Order: sequence, then C-alpha cells, then structure tokens
Amino acid sequence: MWLTCSSIGRKLVMALTGLCLVLFVTFHCLMNGVALFWPSGYNAICEFLGANWYALVATVGLAALFIIHIIYACWLTLQNRKARGADRYVVVSKPAQVEWASQNMLILGIVILAFLVVHMIQFWAKMQLAEILHFEHVHEGVAVPPAAGSLFLHIAFSQVWTPIVYIIGFVALWFHLNHGMWSMMQSIGWNNDIWMKRLKCIGLWWTSIVVALFIAEAVVFTVRAHSNSWEKEVAEYVDWKSSADALDTDANVLPACQGKAACCGEAQDAPCCQGDAEVEALEIQEVVNE
Repeated sequence: MWLTCSSIGRKLVMALTGLCLVLFVTFHCLMNGVALFWPSGYNAICEFLGANWYALVATVGLAALFIIHIIYACWLTLQNRKARGADRYVVVSKPAQVEWASQNMLILGIVILAFLVVHMIQFWAKMQLAEILHFEHVHEGVAVPPAAGSLFLHIAFSQVWTPIVYIIGFVALWFHLNHGMWSMMQSIGWNNDIWMKRLKCIGLWWTSIVVALFIAEAVVFTVRAHSNSWEKEVAEYVDWKSSADALDTDANVLPACQGKAACCGEAQDAPCCQGDAEVEALEIQEVVNE
C-alpha cells in the first residue's frame, strides 16, 4: 500500500493521526476547563464517560492513533537519517525557514510520551482502568470512587512535583503542536505561499491558546489543592454525590419510602430511604469522620 510504501503516504498518515490527536487535546483542555469553575460538573462528565462502551471504544481508538503516530514518526526519522547518510554529521548552516522544533520533533515527542505516561498513571489508571477492574484507589484511608475526578485532581496536584512535570510537558507539547499543525497541512497539499502563512498563524494561535489554558489549569489546580484540605474536598464531593442523583434514586426506592419528607419523617437516614449514590456518599463521609 502506498500509505506504508511511499514517503508521501507515511507523511499523510502522520498528518491524519496528528489532526485527530490535536482535536483530542483540544477537547481534553476544554473538559479540564470545566473543573476550573464547576468541579461537580467535571465529576458529572467523568461519570458520563467512565467505563461505558462508547468511552472504551474511544479509548482504544485514541490509543491506536497514538501508537500509529509514534511508529510512523520513528519510521520517517530513520528514513530521513538513512537518506542523508553521513551528511547528517556535517555541520551546515540551517535555512532560515527551518525551525528548531522541526529538528527536534522526535525528542519533543519522547518528552510528551513520558509526560503522558505520568498523566495516565495519575488519572486513567485510577479512574477508567479502576472501573474496568472493579477496584478503588485508597487515599488517606478513603476509598475514592473511580468517577471522582475532582478528588483525583486534588491528589495529583497536592504533590509538589506534579505542576513542574506538567508545565514541562505542556511546553514540549506547544513546540510539537505548533510545528505539527502547519507541517500537517503541508503534507496534505495546502502549502502555497498564501495559505501556508495563514495556516502557520492559525496553528500558532490555536496551540498557544490550548497550551496556555492547560498551564492555567495546572496552576489553579495546584493552588486549590494546597488551599483546600482533603477532608473539605471529600465533603464537597459527598454533598454533590448525595444531591446529583436524587431524582434518579427517588424513582428506584421502595414504594413505602417514596417521598422522603412524607414517609421517613425524622428517620431519613433509614436505608430504604436512600439511593445507592447516597449510601456510597455516607460511607465515604463516615471514613473521613473517623
């Protein structure tokens, strides 16, 4: 196939997978932005995604895109080095249009990959993977539900090294995306003098805004994690969990307990008057109080 046997085909695969990854990074940035102003909304998004079939399909597809992108990046790098042969060791002046990022895309990719591994250990392994394997991460004696996104943000960014690693990863991501955006367009044929300048400008603004938002989120999450105590974060999650599913759980309680105020009176803590979400929330709160 020409997608694998020709240099143009391999560059096209790199461009298409890169485009998909740029869109995912943008979505991820916007999703994290919800946590800046509405932590409970962020938790709702985490629950909606979770380990549902559509989320699992998206995860597998995303992993495939990453793997293909990495394989083709290494393939093209080796191909270019082989084509240049001994000339790559000769010190020559670089053309003005050749950017630093274009000469270091593989190194930037390795830095981003290392950052991605850290990110997945801190979040994906404790959330979606934990939900798939049916286990909960325990932090300070509290079993944290896999969908408790706000709590995992607190756990991750309460560590001193987390914002440092993230900012380094985001800077590498900026260089990688900024060069990759217009290089991707060039690979698919949009490389005339008029559009290339415009695409470089669009790519610069797009990547700058996305990475700036990522860095702002990391800073805010770090400040919030060091300002709020773990007990306060858990209490806020418990309050949200107790109320967010109230309408759904009320519909599933026993007939004799429908309408809490009417049938339960002062004994509203009776098991029959609570949905699964409320029971789970109370169990978390009891651990915190102990």
